[in-house]
Amino acid sequence: MPARKEPSSQATNRIARLDPVWETIRDEAQASVEQEPLLGGMFHSSILHHRTLEQALAFRLSQKLASAEMSEQILREIMDAAHADDPSLGEAARADIVATYERDPACNRFLKPLLYFKGYQAVQAYRIAHWLSKQGRTDFASLIQMRVSECFGVDIHPGARIGKGIMIDHAHSIVVGETAVVGDNVSMLHSVTLGGTGKEDGDRHPKIGNGVLIGAGAKVLGNIHVGDCARIAAGSVVLEDVPTRKTVAGIPARIVGEAGCAQPSLTMDQLFGGRTDLG
Repeated sequence: MPARKEPSSQATNRIARLDPVWETIRDEAQASVEQEPLLGGMFHSSILHHRTLEQALAFRLSQKLASAEMSEQILREIMDAAHADDPSLGEAARADIVATYERDPACNRFLKPLLYFKGYQAVQAYRIAHWLSKQGRTDFASLIQMRVSECFGVDIHPGARIGKGIMIDHAHSIVVGETAVVGDNVSMLHSVTLGGTGKEDGDRHPKIGNGVLIGAGAKVLGNIHVGDCARIAAGSVVLEDVPTRKTVAGIPARIVGEAGCAQPSLTMDQLFGGRTDLG
């Protein structure tokens, strides 16, 4: 006799138990339904009706980015295909949720980035656009870039390379150029620009190392390198390389001290340690 098919609800629960991030999100959603019944439809359609985080992401992002030019259904199929082809997209999505939960004091539940935080949503949509770009589907990638900019106020070129464990707080007016590279476990605040310095072609955007903290309004311009675990003060304009584990500040930015800790992007400490840092 053929094996008895597992009921879909049991299969969903079994998958969740093997995926602690997704299991936590589902538990939080169920609790939210009980606490706020009027939003029960949203919690069910966005989270509880899906077997995996990847499916929930595709649903949520396609809802946000759909337009008269591209239907929600087509976007969802593209995103499902991307996640099926490249499991690292789902791994990065989970790492970004954990990063946001651990670093953003306003994030007290795992479901918040998925449902409400435009920085998280914009980065996950960028990951789909980057996948499309690697497939040679540049027009579709550009369409998603445009819709992310229109919907979230975040403009990340599909050609940029961004690691995992990324936290973008508030995210308004973030700009990341085509040849920019962002390492793992990077934190940045609103109005950050990783841009070029003019009309030059080729490799023209910054390379941000692992564990870097970039303060609000900072501009990092040109094909320069920011070393691992460095710290860029809010409002700075960085035009030259930044050594590993240093803090830079000012216009133009200069070294004002050490980074203050081993992992600035994790502690989110943006205060200088004293007047000696400004010497």
